Amino acid sequence: MRTITLSIQGKKYSLPAFSTAKEALEKSGLYEDGLKRYEDNPIIGALVNGELKPLSAPVPMSCEIEPIRAFQGFGRRIYRHSICFLLCYASRLLFPRRRLKIGHSLGDGFYFNYEGDKAIDDAQIQKLTEKMRELVDQALEITSVSVSLQEAITRLKKQGYDDAVLLLQEMNKSHVNMYRIQDYYHISYEPIANNTAELGLWELRKYGEGGMLLRYPVRESITSLVPFKDNQRLYEVFNEYHIWGKILGVECVGEMNRSCSGNNAEQYVRLSESLQRRKISSIAEEIHARKAKAVFIAGPSSSGKTTFAKKLCEQLLLLEYSPIKISLDDYYKKREMVPLDDEGKPDFEALEALDTDLFDRNMQDLFDGKEVDLPHFSFTKNETYYLGQPIKMNANNIFVIEGIHGLNPKITSKIAPKYVYKVYISALTQLNMDDCNRVSTTDNRMLRRILRDYRTRGTSAEQTLLMWPSVARGERTHIFPNQNNADVMFNSALDYEIGVLSPFVTPLLHGVSPESGTAYTHALRLLEFLENIYAIPSSFVPSDSILREFIGGSDYED
Repeated sequence: MRTITLSIQGKKYSLPAFSTAKEALEKSGLYEDGLKRYEDNPIIGALVNGELKPLSAPVPMSCEIEPIRAFQGFGRRIYRHSICFLLCYASRLLFPRRRLKIGHSLGDGFYFNYEGDKAIDDAQIQKLTEKMRELVDQALEITSVSVSLQEAITRLKKQGYDDAVLLLQEMNKSHVNMYRIQDYYHISYEPIANNTAELGLWELRKYGEGGMLLRYPVRESITSLVPFKDNQRLYEVFNEYHIWGKILGVECVGEMNRSCSGNNAEQYVRLSESLQRRKISSIAEEIHARKAKAVFIAGPSSSGKTTFAKKLCEQLLLLEYSPIKISLDDYYKKREMVPLDDEGKPDFEALEALDTDLFDRNMQDLFDGKEVDLPHFSFTKNETYYLGQPIKMNANNIFVIEGIHGLNPKITSKIAPKYVYKVYISALTQLNMDDCNRVSTTDNRMLRRILRDYRTRGTSAEQTLLMWPSVARGERTHIFPNQNNADVMFNSALDYEIGVLSPFVTPLLHGVSPESGTAYTHALRLLEFLENIYAIPSSFVPSDSILREFIGGSDYED
């Protein structure tokens, strides 16, 4: 029997080839026997030479293995996918004739509903909750199995997972990795936990128009669920874009791939752009109806704020406004005056990095009818400069102010509320992989940023991925808490865009070094996801598209 050498936390162990990651960790003494509950922070997965794997994954060659616990970043990802798997199994046991579909993430939960059915009532929620608790108490093993493509399709057809079947039918694969619990099989695009006993912390509650929300712990409260806080505006945005998906006839990746393979990709792109263009027009109409004089636009990284602001200005021109675009980036302080983060590095995401006093004076002077020479900031020279071209507010002027802090009350409160209209923008994809697996909104923004940083700043994918935790931390602190201050939420995601981004980003991800740690793990994870996506030619993307901000060739580039 062939043996392999596995390195675990600096020590080496010999095991038979194709031993599982769990067996390797058991031999090292890290994985303890006996049932482990979620609150014990169990080992829930493993990094095998940097690649995220389930514990039941066979290890065919000598490598390095690192345990992943439930409370870690990658562990939290595994946990969230696992409780979705648990809900899908519970639903299959209770309501085998009904088609459960995952919708989108919403704060600290995932939205689910039953296709074509009436609203889920409290009794059904209670039954699902009780069944999930029963499965947790039974401590059932969940294993990763490799089956032939045809066997996977047959099993998924039998269980009524049409979206998953469609995706597999559009792929040229010899085998498929599935997850099995008792006689239930399904696919997952990220690892699933090893045992249901580890999946004890969640809440299932009624939500929205006939649906339910599966809530999970967040990093700020890892051992208990935070009190529920509704985000109705976000739900309304996803609901609107779900309707768009029905209009386009594309609600999952399999349908998108089929559309592309059937030579309908160009029309799919045009219709997606038309729907988004119409939405921007309706926002301009609402601004006009409100008689607003200052529009504030904010959103997280790679949401397309810059292009959206320019497209909105065009729509306002059609309504006989004379827009003046202002970027809050021009109010940055010099680098040495920027506050430091917890790691002692300049925190450019903090509100205190901006000269808010100068912004307040400029706005007050403009609304008082005074001439103002607006500042500009050079990041390369680390200095503020002026063009010597003062402006004065006229009756038909409207300010379009864009920046990550655009919805912070400390920025907006110095202008009379009756004149202010606030827009929150983010890339909120409604596209699903299949009935039980969604396309991550964060992953979509990550792909956008990797490409834009490489194209405009010469930044490698590795550098962007290494910076992402800092970016995400700033968003959680400074941007997301203010999103409900918006008058409207705009979704900049174009569901076709992952098909366009894929050919650009894939070679960049292949360049990420194994020595980069978490960046390498994310790169492998994203590459595995992109293998499921058919490429869409970038030539189909119109030159005024928000997507052009990331792939290049935009009409709005300076």
